[in-house]
Amino acid sequence: MAPILEQTDMADGGAAKIEADAAVARPAPKRHYGATPVIACRADPRFSYCLYVPPRLRESSPARVPLLVSVHGSFRTMEGSRDLFADFARWHDAVVLAPLFPVDIRGDGNEDGYKYLAEGDIRYDRLLLAMVAEVEARYGFDFDRFCLFGFSGGGHFAHRFLYLHPERLRAVSIGAPGSVTLIDPKRDWWVGTRDMERIFGRAPDIAAIRRVPVHLAVGDSDLETASIIHRPGSAHWMDDANRAGANRIARLTSLRRNLQAHGVAVRHDIVPGAAHDLAAVADRAKDFFHDVLGPGRAPVFGG
Repeated sequence: MAPILEQTDMADGGAAKIEADAAVARPAPKRHYGATPVIACRADPRFSYCLYVPPRLRESSPARVPLLVSVHGSFRTMEGSRDLFADFARWHDAVVLAPLFPVDIRGDGNEDGYKYLAEGDIRYDRLLLAMVAEVEARYGFDFDRFCLFGFSGGGHFAHRFLYLHPERLRAVSIGAPGSVTLIDPKRDWWVGTRDMERIFGRAPDIAAIRRVPVHLAVGDSDLETASIIHRPGSAHWMDDANRAGANRIARLTSLRRNLQAHGVAVRHDIVPGAAHDLAAVADRAKDFFHDVLGPGRAPVFGG
């Protein structure tokens, strides 16, 4: 049965106004393959994402394929974050999703909102899950659990997402975050996890976190500190904000020790000769995810 159109007489001469929006079916989204254009998130078009979908999947279209989410750092180079995993995607017949979480989304100059998962009424963890659901609907895939990689600011996002949604993760690789949240019921978010349930509606499920393989990586020359030290009066200042260590290497080591103290299996790579280097850290993440997914499923490397 066709939708019923509401018809309203206009005071200026009896012309009928048709409210047709509800009657016009939203067109089916186009399926792009290879490196896709940037796609607006239908759940909230202020945010967007791009994909790499191996062209081989155009022909085979399996329902279950691996998904790897690659989250950008502070400079928002989302397409670069995607492209680093294109060869991995072809080898494993996997999809890569790279979200874009823009700077200053609420007009207040905040550059760091996504790193801490919540910014005003914006929940970045839910936005990522909405993007995943949209890709499933667009391509007919069922991702269930996915691999998550984040570098720098994306490393902030990745380990905090692990605390909130371990049941959605197949594995997580956390690259060189500037600050870390430790599982600590004695300290408030974001330094600890005491009030996570009040803020996010759920507390860390330690048993579920233990089931997720965790990878940490940082360059052995990643020693810059000016951009990561929290100072009184700064946006994310709180007591003990710098307690995890003086630099990214020390802070990632603190995270490793904290996770291991809670029974989480952690692989920790310190990359020789690398400073704050996305490509070097991503190479170690690919090795880790190769181990998680097993031998490449594509019979021919290409496509």
